[in-house]
Order: sequence, then structure tokens, then C-alpha cells
Amino acid sequence: MPILLKNQTAAELHGQLGITLRQARMIQAVVIRKGKLPEVQAEISEKALKALRVATEIPNLMVVDKKISPQDGFAKYLFRGDGPEPFEAVRIPLLHREEDQKYIVCVSSQVGCALGCAFCYTGKMGFIRNLSAWEMVDQALKIRDDSEHPVRGVVFMGMGEPLLNYDEVIRAARILSEPCGGAISAKAITISTAGIVPAIRRYTAEKHPFRLVVSLTSADPQKRRELMPVEKLHPTVELMDALRERHQVIGERITLAWTMISGLNTGEEDARQLAELTRGLPVKLDLIDVNDPSGKYAPPSPEELHAFRDALRMHLAAPVARRYSGGKDICAACGMLAGTNHIIPHARAASTF
Repeated sequence: MPILLKNQTAAELHGQLGITLRQARMIQAVVIRKGKLPEVQAEISEKALKALRVATEIPNLMVVDKKISPQDGFAKYLFRGDGPEPFEAVRIPLLHREEDQKYIVCVSSQVGCALGCAFCYTGKMGFIRNLSAWEMVDQALKIRDDSEHPVRGVVFMGMGEPLLNYDEVIRAARILSEPCGGAISAKAITISTAGIVPAIRRYTAEKHPFRLVVSLTSADPQKRRELMPVEKLHPTVELMDALRERHQVIGERITLAWTMISGLNTGEEDARQLAELTRGLPVKLDLIDVNDPSGKYAPPSPEELHAFRDALRMHLAAPVARRYSGGKDICAACGMLAGTNHIIPHARAASTF
């Protein structure tokens, strides 16, 4: 089997290809930026380059579809990779500062998801397969190559639970953050999890520099179990122990995500329970509207939202941010990614736009 480029860090290429680390970085840079091996390289002989062409392969995702929201400019891409099942990624525009216009890419780590959160369409698909590191890296690269502004950040918040595909996600994040790779600051790469406790502890022990966001959504274990079945496997009390351990190691606030659902988790009692659960633990809270085309779950009304934020200010005494979840009109918003019903024949192919 050939060695797949875009699927290895420079250090891994150095070990696998028998070239120097400097040469591996040069190869990585050309592959990531131009999508091909160099034709001529002063520090690598033609003989070595020929051997590399034989020993390696540069895989490419196929772009099956692309939709751009006329409302807010979010763009959703449908990809096909190493299997027939399609998966999606979203380009998030940050264009409000003329001197720093850029994009963030929300990538998928799995096709489908096994966690079955009640408010998430991806969870209704069930788990289909893990994506390889190169399939995650290439989501960002293909979107970068199709964009008029630079990609400055990546969030692993698309389809799937990233920490259930731990090794491949970490490898992808490393490749994207390498100066010879995607050259995206590690602090601008975020990995989201619904609360896989053993993986959080491993992540903390390995001291990765990427941001970690934990989806909590309710501080009431019973309510959380109904909304997020992961609670049955990794109870809130164990999750909070892992997050307190993480805070002791990193010395920074723990970021929690809260999917707001009208009438379910946006009352004063919910704020009070969250304050009690996190007592003594410095946190930041990201509020995100639920997105449910079926209408079963609805985001809070403006009045409900204001009352909830007032309750959080009263009880939680921690930074609270409302995160905009765009692309609703093209089903690109948080919780809406579900691929397509089309199953496309498997093949590695170059993308086309």
C-alpha cells in the first residue's frame, strides 16, 4: 500500500520515507500548498523524488455539491472520500473587519454519529464510519482553494464525535497546524466533544495545544440523558471530574457549549443548576440556538433568551457568549449536517468546482 500524503505529519513522513526531517517538511509544504510532489527539489535528488512518487499517493476528496446561503454567506460542501458515503463541511465567513477578512472551516470527523443526541440530525444517521486524517485535512484544503479569503481556523464540529475518532483527529489537527502543513495556529483549531470522559483525560495528559469545547446543554443529569444519551455512558459527575482535572493541568477556563432549547434548558433553574455544577471551576459558556427543521425543538424567543442570560449573570458569574449558527436556510447550521441520501460509487478523484 502506498503512503498517503496529507495523512502524515512531517515527522511521520521523515520516519516512513527514510528522508531527513528537513526534506520531509519540504515535501509536506509542497503537497499541502500545491497538491502535488515537487518536480525539482535542490535538496532531494531526482532518484529520491522518483522513489517518492512510487512510494506515495496524494489522495483527493471529490466535491459533490456546494451551496452558499444568500442570507449570511455560509457555504456547505458535500464531499466524497475513501468510501461511497458522502459527508459535509461548512465554510464560516468572518468578514466584518475589512482589514482581516477570513474564513473558519467546520470539518466532519465521521460519517454519521453514534451518540444520537435528540436535537442533532447527524445523530439520526447512526454511525457509518470514521474519516481518515487526510479526509479531514482535505476538507480544509479544498475549501481553502475555493475561497477568496484565507482560512485562518478549523473547528472539528461537523458530522461525528471527534473524540471517538481520536487518533485520526489529532493527526489531522497536527497536520493543519504545522508551519509546513496548513499553517493554522493551534489556538485557532477547536475540537468539540459531547463528553467522552476517557478521551478527555487522554487529551489532557497528552497536553495538546488545540482548544477543547465540551457540549453540556444541561446540568441536570436526567434532562441531559434524555437529550444526550452519552450521559448514560459517561455521567455528568465523571465528566466534571475530568474537566476539573483538565483545569488543574492547563490553568485555563473550561469552555462549555449549551444548545438552547425553548422550554427545556433556558430557565432560571437551569442557570442555577449550572452554577452549582461548576462551582469552583472557571468556565466560559457558549450559547448556541438549537436547529431543528422538524419543529420538535425550537430556540428560545428573544424574551426567553434575555431572561436566561440575566439568570446566568446572577448565578454563574462567568463569561457567556452567544455563538451565531449560520447557514440555516441551506441546512449548514449546527446540528443540521446529515449528508445526503445519495450513495456515490467509491473512488479517489480530484475535486472539481
